Amino acid sequence: MTLIKSISGIRGTVGGNPGGALTPVDIVKFTYAYCSELRRRRPRPAGERYTVVVGRDARISGEMVEDLVCGTIAACGVDVIKAGLASTPTTEMAVILSEADGGIILTASHNPRQWNALKLLNEKGEFLNAAEGQAVLDCAESGNFDFADIDSIGTIVEEDFTDRHLDEVLKLKYVDTEAVKAAGFKVVLDAVNSVGGIIMPRLLQRMGVECVCVNCNPDGNFAHNPEPLPQNLVELSERVVSEKADFGISVDPDVDRLALICENGEPFVEEYTLVSVADYLLGCAGDEGAKDLVTVSNLSSSRALRDVTEAHGGKYYASAVGEVNVTTLMREKGALIGGEGNGGVIYPAIHAGRDAMVGVALFLSNLAHKKMKVSELKKTYPEYNIAKNRIELSDKSLIDKILIRLQEIYSDQDVNTVDGVKISFEEKREWVHLRKSNTEPIIRIYSEAKTEERAVALGNEVIEVAKGIINEGV
Repeated sequence: MTLIKSISGIRGTVGGNPGGALTPVDIVKFTYAYCSELRRRRPRPAGERYTVVVGRDARISGEMVEDLVCGTIAACGVDVIKAGLASTPTTEMAVILSEADGGIILTASHNPRQWNALKLLNEKGEFLNAAEGQAVLDCAESGNFDFADIDSIGTIVEEDFTDRHLDEVLKLKYVDTEAVKAAGFKVVLDAVNSVGGIIMPRLLQRMGVECVCVNCNPDGNFAHNPEPLPQNLVELSERVVSEKADFGISVDPDVDRLALICENGEPFVEEYTLVSVADYLLGCAGDEGAKDLVTVSNLSSSRALRDVTEAHGGKYYASAVGEVNVTTLMREKGALIGGEGNGGVIYPAIHAGRDAMVGVALFLSNLAHKKMKVSELKKTYPEYNIAKNRIELSDKSLIDKILIRLQEIYSDQDVNTVDGVKISFEEKREWVHLRKSNTEPIIRIYSEAKTEERAVALGNEVIEVAKGIINEGV
């Protein structure tokens, strides 16, 4: 059994011993700590109430975890708005729409069915920053708990924010519902039997898109590995072709990641979800005379976003890995659009979080304007391929040595040390990014090049250099 504690929340497998898995004891401790730190973070006069939104994906353990979390929040003297089955972006929007003091999302994202997690939001519907997250961890470990007396117990009310979220998506300036309706699109949706099966068909219906649903029963029995990668989307690819659909849509269990399938059954590739949406928005803003166009993604995301941004005369910036790091840099630079290469689209015109509904609405609008097949649209973007690898080490102390020496060895290249070490070979338009894991003695290695073969070879080349560093002085 596993329990992983980090600044973004706790995540673990359900059942087992406290401290070693996601148990009721751990859930109560962590929820109490969140409420305690909420008061410290947002001090108010005695007697004034706090409100927290709780939403969950459709995991089998979701209702059990929801009961524990909502009951604990109320026991802390904090009022609860229970959003029920809700996507992660819906819960984030619910915090904003209800003007709550924070939120807790119950989802383990793309992890298998035995996992669940508590993800923590501030009053803006955004994830806590590193210092705030660490304060929650410290409080949970302290064991100093003091619950509310009988006259101070919080209330619990239920409210569905799904349609209100979709109202905000459809009000976005560059979401062209009329053009989408006129195009008469047909899509196949794989919602992996989670909350995407509730919200995504509603969005598509409202945009006049015919939707063929696959795995859209929100019962938490994931029909396949829930991470929206090509090897897990074989059924979707086959149905897109057999249904003669315009494209396929895949979302993860909490609906913040979006992967697309071309009309011919081939992957559009997760990295290009953000690239396509960004290209559309940059074009729209540029046509209206907007200046200083900016995009942001993390250091492990494709260079294609940079290329597309610069083609529109804009400026691209790269952040450390992690959604909160992306959104922080987006705010600092005034980004039009940003996100992550895992299919995460962040459009601050609505809220600062990954949102597959926003991604779909903008992608449909782009496709309606371009009037081309999805496979043809894909060919209009710079072609890159990313390979993923890792170095496993028995001695964790070697990690920093390897990263420091790589900076020296590749000092004649463009080296970025914001998050691990990223080496960019600008002449070849290639890069390799090495990051240490926070939980395991490994270095994760992402490499990108024009072809898959070259991306793999580049990663292997750097791995061989790293092995040489390990053997130095032996």
